[in-house]
Amino acid sequence: MNAVKTRILTLAIGLIFSTLSTAQDAHFSQYYANPIYLNPAFAGLERCPTVHSNYRNQYPELGVYQSYSASYDQYVDKLNGGVAVMALKDDAGNGALNLTEVSGVYSYHLEVNRHFTLLSGFQATFRQRSIDWNSFTFPDMIDPFYGFVLPTGEQTPSSSVTYPNFNAGWVMYTSKFYMGFAAHNVNQPNWSFYKNPDEILPVRLTVHAGGVIPMTRSRFEENNFSPNVLFMKQRNFTQLNLGFYANKGPLVTGLWFRQTFGAYKNSDAIIMLVGFRKNRFKFGYSYDFTVSDGRSAIPSSHEISATIDWCVPPGRTPFKPLHCPEF
Repeated sequence: MNAVKTRILTLAIGLIFSTLSTAQDAHFSQYYANPIYLNPAFAGLERCPTVHSNYRNQYPELGVYQSYSASYDQYVDKLNGGVAVMALKDDAGNGALNLTEVSGVYSYHLEVNRHFTLLSGFQATFRQRSIDWNSFTFPDMIDPFYGFVLPTGEQTPSSSVTYPNFNAGWVMYTSKFYMGFAAHNVNQPNWSFYKNPDEILPVRLTVHAGGVIPMTRSRFEENNFSPNVLFMKQRNFTQLNLGFYANKGPLVTGLWFRQTFGAYKNSDAIIMLVGFRKNRFKFGYSYDFTVSDGRSAIPSSHEISATIDWCVPPGRTPFKPLHCPEF
C-alpha cells in the first residue's frame, strides 16, 4: 500500500471513529481470557491474585488497529468480594486516534445456597481519547499536480477529551452452568472532540452464558467440553458469538462463529483458538478468519492472552470457584 492510500485509509478510520461516533468499544475474541473487561462481576472469581494480559492485532494487513489490556484482581475476605484494577489502550490509524483507560472494580460475592452463587460488580473508569490531527488528510488538501500540499478547511478539533465512565455486571453460576449480564457506559458520557452535546458514548449491553460438561477425569487431569454463547449490542451494532472450548489436560482448544448485525446482517468471522495451562501460567492464541465479503482486504486478526495466578491453599475460601472457560 503506497503512502497516499495509507493516508486516505487513516482519514477514513478517523472519520468513522471520531466524527460519526458509530463505532463500538474495543472487543476481544478471547473474552474469557479478559474477564474484567467482559464483566466487572468477575473480579476475584479465581479467589487468588491473578494477572491477565491481552493483545489484539486486528487486520494486521492494514496495520492500523491494535488493542492492549492488562488487569489484576483478587478476592478479599473482609470485603466479601473481589477487587481489581485494569488498564486498556486502543490504537487506531497508526496512532491517529487513541483511547486510554484505567479502572477500579469491586465485585460482591454471595453464596445463595450450596449450589448457586451470585456475583455483582461495579466498575469506575477514567478515559482519555486523543487525536493526532496532523496525521489526517482531506480531499481539499489535494493539488492535481503536487498532491497533499494545500491547507484544509476542516474544523480543527480538541487534541484530547477526558471523562469518567461507569460499568456494572452480574454473574450467576452453579457447578455446571454459568450466565452473566453486563452494562458498560451506563452514564453515556460525552466523548466529542468538538464538544458536541449530542455525541455520547452509547451503552454496551452484553449477555454471556455457557455450561461445563465433564468428559473424562483422571488423577492427573480433568477433561471437559464447554459450549458457550455471547451476545453484545451497542447502539446499532450487534454481535453474536457461538462456539465451544474443549479442555484436555493442559491443552485448550476452541472454535466459534461470529455473526454481526448492523446496517445489514453479516457473517463476520470464524475464530480458532489453541492454548495451554502449566501450573500458574496460561497462554492462548486465537486467529479470526474473516468470512464476510471484505475478507480479501481484511482476511484475519490475531490475539494473544497470558494469565498468571498465585492460588491460595485449599480450604481458605468459603465459595466454590466457577469452572468457566480459561480462555
